[in-house]
Amino acid sequence: MDAWWRDRPRDAGSGEATAACSRDGVITVMAALLIVAVPVADLFLPMNIHIAHVLVVPVALVAAFAGPLRGALTALLAVLALIAAGAERSALTTENVLVQLASLVMVSVLLVVFALSTERGRHELAGERRIAEAAHRVVMRPLPGRSGPLTIASAYRSAGDGARVGGDLYAVARTTNATRLLIGDVRGKGLNLLGETETVLGAFRAAAHRQEPLPELVASLEGSVRWGLAEFVDASAEADVGERFVTAAVVEIPDDEPCVHVVSCGHLPPLLLHEGRATLLAVADPAPPLGLGALVESTYDPSTFPFVRGDQLLLYTDGLTEARDAQGGFYPLLERAAGLNCSGGPATLVQAVTRDLLGHAHGPLGDDMAVVALRREH
Repeated sequence: MDAWWRDRPRDAGSGEATAACSRDGVITVMAALLIVAVPVADLFLPMNIHIAHVLVVPVALVAAFAGPLRGALTALLAVLALIAAGAERSALTTENVLVQLASLVMVSVLLVVFALSTERGRHELAGERRIAEAAHRVVMRPLPGRSGPLTIASAYRSAGDGARVGGDLYAVARTTNATRLLIGDVRGKGLNLLGETETVLGAFRAAAHRQEPLPELVASLEGSVRWGLAEFVDASAEADVGERFVTAAVVEIPDDEPCVHVVSCGHLPPLLLHEGRATLLAVADPAPPLGLGALVESTYDPSTFPFVRGDQLLLYTDGLTEARDAQGGFYPLLERAAGLNCSGGPATLVQAVTRDLLGHAHGPLGDDMAVVALRREH
């Protein structure tokens, strides 16, 4: 099964939600204990020492971390504690206690209102994220697990902020005697990426089945993408045509030849795993990114590399190689790939790379990441 669904951001978000609920519960209990401790402590403190002002601290903590409802209940408990402390000292109607009560009520109301506004913003952001993810799943169809002599696995992970729509893409198409695969990264920001991603994938799926030679396929892609991106640029006044393009790699693996043909349009080189060694398949004459072909003339001549039985090929986007560790170092794919467990095939390789990447980043990814692994079975 394609790993996209298994590695979807919602899985990570579920674990984060559970941890947040546990954290909120701990904060609420600690806040309640602190509030109860104030009137109890007043029984033992000298009359000239007052600690009622600390009651605003638990209210602020709960409102900020546990939400407006718990914040309001905590504020009510704090007001009752202040009243109890004043009654204990027979000073409930004194000017000092009344001012403290008014101040606590006013600050608590402000804190709860702020928490309510923040929570509403989080819900709106979560709703937008769900809509974007649903739309992205429609555009990005799952890859088949088998195509000709190849087994295939893939994974897609959104950036850690979760607010953006990713522009990473991949697709597979069959011809009469070969498998063609596209991986790419649409440059830009915002919801327009969905439309641009669909433009690229639609152009690839339509052209790949026409049995055109690989150079003509990529040239057709260039024309379709340039036309499609121009439409999106025209629809957005602030968009800059020079900043809208797609880095892509198109590979073709014949069924009856032990090789892989690669056309790179400004994309990262595929990684070949052969007998425990990892090698980057650097194309000698890469073409410009799709959408910028009018600036530099290219014939889209493919580069050919050996790809024999048992070999694996890893295609990826820059969300993988540009992920940084705590010291700011990039993920060293070439150094780490040979040591990863890939004996179980593409699915194992994808899982190993993803796990190793997340261990390297020690936190949310700063950019979307897509990987596709292929193994030649015969």
